[in-house]
Amino acid sequence: MSGQLDVDICVIGAGSGGLSVAAGASQMGAAVALVEKGEMGGDCLNTGCVPSKSLLAAGHVAQTIREARAFGIHAELACVDHSGVHQHVHEVIAAIAPNDSQERFERMGVRVIRAVGQFTDARTLQAGDMTIRAKYFVVATGSSAFVPPIDGLDGINYFTNENIFDNNEPIEHLIVIGGGPIGMELAQAHRRLGAKVTVMELLRLLPKDDPDLTKIVIDKMRSEGVLFHEGGRGLKLKKTEAGIIASCTTEDGPQKVTGSHVLIATGRKANVDGLNLEAAGVTFSAKGIEVDARLRSSNRRIYAIGDVAGPYQFTHMAAYQAGIVIRNILFRLPAKVDYSAVPWVTYTDPELAHVGMSVAEANAKGLDVRALTWPFSENDRAQAERRTEGFIKVVTTPKGRILGASIVGLHAGELIQSWVLAINRKLKISAMAGMIAPYPTLSEINKRAAGSFYTGKLFSERTRILVRFLMRLS
Repeated sequence: MSGQLDVDICVIGAGSGGLSVAAGASQMGAAVALVEKGEMGGDCLNTGCVPSKSLLAAGHVAQTIREARAFGIHAELACVDHSGVHQHVHEVIAAIAPNDSQERFERMGVRVIRAVGQFTDARTLQAGDMTIRAKYFVVATGSSAFVPPIDGLDGINYFTNENIFDNNEPIEHLIVIGGGPIGMELAQAHRRLGAKVTVMELLRLLPKDDPDLTKIVIDKMRSEGVLFHEGGRGLKLKKTEAGIIASCTTEDGPQKVTGSHVLIATGRKANVDGLNLEAAGVTFSAKGIEVDARLRSSNRRIYAIGDVAGPYQFTHMAAYQAGIVIRNILFRLPAKVDYSAVPWVTYTDPELAHVGMSVAEANAKGLDVRALTWPFSENDRAQAERRTEGFIKVVTTPKGRILGASIVGLHAGELIQSWVLAINRKLKISAMAGMIAPYPTLSEINKRAAGSFYTGKLFSERTRILVRFLMRLS
């Protein structure tokens, strides 16, 4: 359908951030248009969070069967039905898809236009045959897989997160290029589902997280049979009759691996191409659209959220930023983003979770800090689950202000949430130490780590002298 459409807000991109703005603004009375050139739900639903976690869940079930003997249960993993795993992944996507569907948003009153959107001036977007004039625009076009210039890559077929979930055939040996969260998660999932897996990383595995914690994850994956080549240089790929050869040089010398398939997991790039942002007066780079603390671009009528705006490319951050934009546009409140308590989780097994500052980051800011730790091995629930690998590390000031927390272990992504709230609300460590944690739960490690802040004072000689004195008075 062609013509002109005048609305209050035009959202470009139907991923998590764009859908949140469209739903919220429409239900609050604004006239909203939503432009999407691809699938509703964006990367998270179709090629990112949902399918990857579904695949990880399948791998977890397979690994549970392998390790059942430790609980006195004798079970054998007869086979992995790869077409069945593929079906499971896509059934999960299909179950969630109605929440993000065009029909649902049209019932909310959103005008959904399935076309490529391109700015023609500062206030106008052309989407197919429709010319859209809006008081405000919100760019939420997300990101896509970044494929670096690797020698020989153009001579082979390869996976990214955008097509690997379409595969329903067994993979004999998967070579994963990239040791960040996406690469590590998919490496472990495929290994548990029966493939040989080699991860090749040019820098450090899981480079954004504390090395003390990442070692636990790497050691676990290595024990399951994943091979790692870290700090490689001169990466080359070559297709041969025997398979795909990946070669590089590490500190241990030349490395060469022959695999059947390659997954490129080297990060994400902001989707800014094709929007004609220049015509709208929007400043951008390869990293995305430049925004201020209110998420406004250089054109104050155009906002940007989610992966296209950075600096954190997480689904939950896109949803958070959507709320900031709604407050700014609909209620004219000067709401600003606060990135002091941004959590992230790597969904390997064990999970790796973080919020706030690490010790290294705090030291770089010149802060005097204390690091509080508590191991999963001292947690009774972890013992019962036979999952005692891992620990928590909490960073505080000497006066007990909580600066950050990192957890590696079973359900770390759930356990980190108490620390997100604590940092967001600027709570002191005393609040966490005084919390009543139900027994036996993994969450007791949070209380135990917090309580350790006071151990030195509570069990000091000075305290013993005071107690003995008070006891003599009674």
